[in-house]
Amino acid sequence: MKTLEMSLLPDARADLLCYLVATAAATYALTSDWRVDHVVISCRSWLSRNRLSLPWLDRVRLGQLALQIARRDLRGVGIALKQADVQGLFTGDMKLNPANTVVQRMVQVCRHALEDHRFT
Repeated sequence: MKTLEMSLLPDARADLLCYLVATAAATYALTSDWRVDHVVISCRSWLSRNRLSLPWLDRVRLGQLALQIARRDLRGVGIALKQADVQGLFTGDMKLNPANTVVQRMVQVCRHALEDHRFT
């Protein structure tokens, strides 16, 4: 099946960033460690599942931004995940749960962060 370049889809970057932020925050809530490898694996999985591609430098930049948001920005908007919160972030097939209010707030944070960063 053909893979589509992600830059052609305007909301895809925000969706991927939010998924990576949720993954990073969930991993930290479960392990007390910021796992870059989980962000890399999650990025590859999300792109594959959505049949999208993204140049490697954009993947690196997006991953760095996701870790920055998860480490610093979530607490600034009142999001502090606990182990008990992690399961509600995702659906059974490991997609973000759009009905979860924390996910909804993460989406807003991610969209705002992308407005402040340039990816060319």
